[in-house]
Amino acid sequence: PQPPAEDEEENIDDTLVTIDPYNCDLHFKVSRDRYSGYPLTIEGFAYLWAGARATHGVTQGRVCYEMKINEEIPVKHLPSTEPDPHVVRIGWSLNHSSTQLGEEPFSFGYGGTGKKSVDCKFADFGEKFGESDVIGCYVDFENGDEVEMGYTKNGVQLGVAFRTTKEALAGRALFPHVLVKNCAVEFNFGQKGEPYFPPQEGYTFIHNLDLKDKIRGTKGPASKSECEILMMVGLPACGKTTWAVKHAKENPEKKYNILGTNAIMDKMKVMGLRRQRNYAGRWDVLIQQATMCLNRLIEIAARKRRNYILDQTNVYGSARRRKMRPFEGFQRKAIVIFPTDEDFKERTLKQTNEQGKDVPDHAVLEMKANFTLPKPCEYLEEVTFIEVQQDEAEKLLKQYNEEGRKAGPPPEKRFDNRQSSFRGRGSGNFQRYDNRDSYRGGFQNRSGDGGSGYRGERGGAPVKTRLASHILKTHNSKVQPPLFRSVPDITTITTLHKRTFWSNYVLCS
Repeated sequence: PQPPAEDEEENIDDTLVTIDPYNCDLHFKVSRDRYSGYPLTIEGFAYLWAGARATHGVTQGRVCYEMKINEEIPVKHLPSTEPDPHVVRIGWSLNHSSTQLGEEPFSFGYGGTGKKSVDCKFADFGEKFGESDVIGCYVDFENGDEVEMGYTKNGVQLGVAFRTTKEALAGRALFPHVLVKNCAVEFNFGQKGEPYFPPQEGYTFIHNLDLKDKIRGTKGPASKSECEILMMVGLPACGKTTWAVKHAKENPEKKYNILGTNAIMDKMKVMGLRRQRNYAGRWDVLIQQATMCLNRLIEIAARKRRNYILDQTNVYGSARRRKMRPFEGFQRKAIVIFPTDEDFKERTLKQTNEQGKDVPDHAVLEMKANFTLPKPCEYLEEVTFIEVQQDEAEKLLKQYNEEGRKAGPPPEKRFDNRQSSFRGRGSGNFQRYDNRDSYRGGFQNRSGDGGSGYRGERGGAPVKTRLASHILKTHNSKVQPPLFRSVPDITTITTLHKRTFWSNYVLCS
């Protein structure tokens, strides 16, 4: 694919306090004037929280701003069991805090469910709020060493929700911050001629402060050449996410956006808890929704000037090429996580015990069979090995390749009566049918590398149709329910794929 066109961004006076398009989630859409925004809500995005911070923060004085919920966006595709499908959390956080307001230290949020939270500790506060309500947010630095944060709802005071100290803040500024789930919001930082409601006595809107009293948040890179994308490479549970989170934390000035299903699941939390602990629906369907969201976020990411860590397995050379090409112009680097075999087995067992098994054994074996190590090339400027270095990794990789090939394909791929032309490129070795950058049906693992699906590479429509007919006749008589479905086009496959997680399809058009 060709690199996508870069998103056009209006040049706005940098002294103005607005929503910061660099300091928000990729799925939070900021308006052109940068005073309002809304999250993506299609498909699995309706499960996700989306956060955004203001461009400026404060370290002194008595300061306020207002936020209005303009709309609760309809999400009829969510199941009726989804808790609080429309909710907003509003408050203050540090420049380098995550966008998940209220879920880490010095991140203070008051939510529409009538709860306040900091560091993932939730407590009752104020009252519920929703569409058309206006919440006023206040911070007071003039109370000795103590810093107080309070709220109003439609002009009515709700009292002080949070207290911290200047010593604990250590000179770090507090920034206006919103976290939304399926709601469109609008801010008044003081730019409006008239506020929604008169502010409390003694408080000044953040927009009206002198420039010297406002702290500018981290500015984004000026060009793509200053941006970095780090592609993680490694088997499931080898330690990729652990390294990615640690690296992002150690380099806060780069504001890495981690792109991976683990990061997606973190944005699906309910009351600060991951979905594994409180989800009533089918877990595999939710994982599939997260994978679809991730693919969409990667498309968005390639159009924006930011730093990214792509937290997927990326063990297939074709997958690495396909994913890196849209990021042409970025500094593209591969980070290979290759522990010793003993460490890998120990980490796999630990992850299974703590989080359950996201990736089936047969999928891991398939990855082992086809795993290749990345090398510097036209779409990768640099390759770094973590833990086991390249020479030793190549020896261990041969062992993994052999282990995966001996295991052969999973049961659903073993069709002994198929003609040899239907197999992969090698007659003796197990081949992955989807490694040619085509649509992939079937199993979607949490790495996003996909599962199995057949795509013909040669021949016109009659040849493909005959092939489809052959597969249907050969296997539908032996396997019930039908393993393959004949469908006319890729749109139909995508639609069916949302509903039938384990099915394979034959494209007949």
